[in-house]
Amino acid sequence: MKRIDVEFQELPYAVEEAMNRLRINIKFCGKNTKKILITSSMPNEGKSSIAINLWKMLAEAGFPAVLVDVDLRKSVIKERHHLKNTDKVQDLGYYLSGQAEMEDVIYETQIENAYMVPCVNLLENPSALLEDARFAEMLNSLAEKFRYVIIDSPPLGSVADAAQISSLCDGAALVVRAGETSRSLIKQSLQQLDQVGCKLLGVILNRVETTGRAYKKYYGKYGKYYSQYGYGYGNYGKEAAASKSKS
Repeated sequence: MKRIDVEFQELPYAVEEAMNRLRINIKFCGKNTKKILITSSMPNEGKSSIAINLWKMLAEAGFPAVLVDVDLRKSVIKERHHLKNTDKVQDLGYYLSGQAEMEDVIYETQIENAYMVPCVNLLENPSALLEDARFAEMLNSLAEKFRYVIIDSPPLGSVADAAQISSLCDGAALVVRAGETSRSLIKQSLQQLDQVGCKLLGVILNRVETTGRAYKKYYGKYGKYYSQYGYGYGNYGKEAAASKSKS
């Protein structure tokens, strides 16, 4: 099997702890939850960073995991994580267009148990390819081969691709950027997932303000590092209950 090396930045303590809680919560979603979509309502909410770090941590915990980069229009993983050995890579687009078989587009990485189906060649209009049965067949085959299939998709509010992808998954985690994503947009995204029958696994509250009392209680001296990177994991159930009580 061919190999792609992925560059990771070291996570600050608080960020790593937040990601570890997310990894554990994903593990408790059940053995039949294998194809997991990581998406958001709009761009720049941090879904790709969360997807790739979740994938890495699951693999490091001993679970064979494959990351499928399905953000075919605007993928950021290749540039942000400096994927190496990609000059002649056959990526997801090759498979979807029938120019390669599934085995040709799965790559080992330098991390044990961590595999990737990359997107290195962006496509202007991949919708027809994603609607083809070939894509669903790939996800099902990967779910048989790996314990977790982590899927990085486009935002739900940008194009119809994400809704199509989510209809093929066992569950979805919605990334929400604190202080930026409106309630109406979040509600619309949740409705889209419900309409296609994709179970909501939870909502990940990202880039949380780090100056409140609760932050100081839980993160203490690590605050300056947490603030610099600006990631956080929130419990959607509590947020939803609070929102409901105010309305």
